[in-house]
Amino acid sequence: MATLVSFPPGGTWFDTLKKSFIDVPVDVANGNAIPTTDFLQAAESLTTLFDLLGSLAFTPVKNDILGNIKKVHDRQLAFPSDSSTLQSLILNELKAKKHTATEGLLWLVRGLDFTAQALRHNQSHPPDELSTSFRTAYTSTLKPHHSFLVKPIFSAAMSATPYKKDFYAKMSASEDEGKVKVEMGKWLDALENQVGILKEFVGRKEAKW
Repeated sequence: MATLVSFPPGGTWFDTLKKSFIDVPVDVANGNAIPTTDFLQAAESLTTLFDLLGSLAFTPVKNDILGNIKKVHDRQLAFPSDSSTLQSLILNELKAKKHTATEGLLWLVRGLDFTAQALRHNQSHPPDELSTSFRTAYTSTLKPHHSFLVKPIFSAAMSATPYKKDFYAKMSASEDEGKVKVEMGKWLDALENQVGILKEFVGRKEAKW
């Protein structure tokens, strides 16, 4: 996997993100509209988390998320005036009788939901190792939608997670697990909020093809 960038003095992985979900503005007054560029940058930044997990087994997981980001981004590049928010991008694509980006967003949301649930479970269940948290999250998010060919690939990744103490140590320049968990909690709050908004949106009749 890619070599991780170094952390600033006293910093954490969250300080290395090009865009954090915390910094993605949600327009509550406009139906919880989520800006496309900001969200895709935050999602792409999240994928460096899989480098921290330190196993080539996570390469398919990372590439799956990046591939779905590209599907949405390609639509945005092709029709920028119709794609300022994720919701407008999807509805305009479906009006054109296409669904590549719509399908991409659906799978992207599932992948982000999987990641968020795994990390939240690990925070909420201190005795559990990462492997347990990721398996639990996989079972409730991606697994029901994966074919029998894909499931073993993702299951291998779940088994390749590092010990949680090593993982949290990697997330901080000073190996400050307490600081990492505080920052992760704030980041997860924002990620979970946006995933929840998008899960509700892609579940609507008008967002289906």
